[in-house]
Amino acid sequence: MKRTFVLLVLAIGVLLVVIDRTLTPLAPVRAAGSTVYGTLENAIGAVTRSIGGEQRVRALERENAKLRADLLAAARPPLKLRGVAAHVVGFGQGQQVTVDAGTGAGVTRDVTVLNADGLVGKVTWAGPSTASVSLITDAGSSVGARMAGSGELGLVTGGEGGLRLSLFDPNAPLKAGDQVVTLGSAGGRPYVAGVPIGTVSAIESVPGAAVRTALVRPAARLSALDLVSVVVPDSRR
Repeated sequence: MKRTFVLLVLAIGVLLVVIDRTLTPLAPVRAAGSTVYGTLENAIGAVTRSIGGEQRVRALERENAKLRADLLAAARPPLKLRGVAAHVVGFGQGQQVTVDAGTGAGVTRDVTVLNADGLVGKVTWAGPSTASVSLITDAGSSVGARMAGSGELGLVTGGEGGLRLSLFDPNAPLKAGDQVVTLGSAGGRPYVAGVPIGTVSAIESVPGAAVRTALVRPAARLSALDLVSVVVPDSRR
């Protein structure tokens, strides 16, 4: 049976050679086969690399997040802070998310959460391996702010209408496109200084108002959060 099969394969091979040289060339057929096989091989290779390298990519993401927060902490020598990398693993009621890092990693309540783009929020509850984060767009959120250009001080609050900036000086210069950063809290809790909050998108005109207000577009994409950094006190230093 095995011998018959081998002879059959050889016969087919010879027949293909004869047809290729005498009748219709098989180059298009070979090219098509090569394209299909090559595409399949590349796809399998990509999947294999993806599966094999996923843990490595995650490790690099966490290291980058840690370094980003560490650099932020290093820019403020009086504060002993470090970054804990975490991924958003769930969305709660309102403007709340859950991250996969908790007290076991040094995460505590009332500490800053940010990502590569800017401020995300603050930790409101921490368990052994997870923590709840209140986003800056939450109705109860209030963040001390400073205008990146003029240095004017104000307050950024959350709510149904998004982020709203209130400058303490009603005559302070303000225009669309201005950058807003965190003012910073005592001891860096709940917010460290200098983190981008967002960009002024529209000026609100309220005659006779005691403060000047504007709408702010968040720097971080809060609806598509993944990797974040939690800035925590560093007791190791």
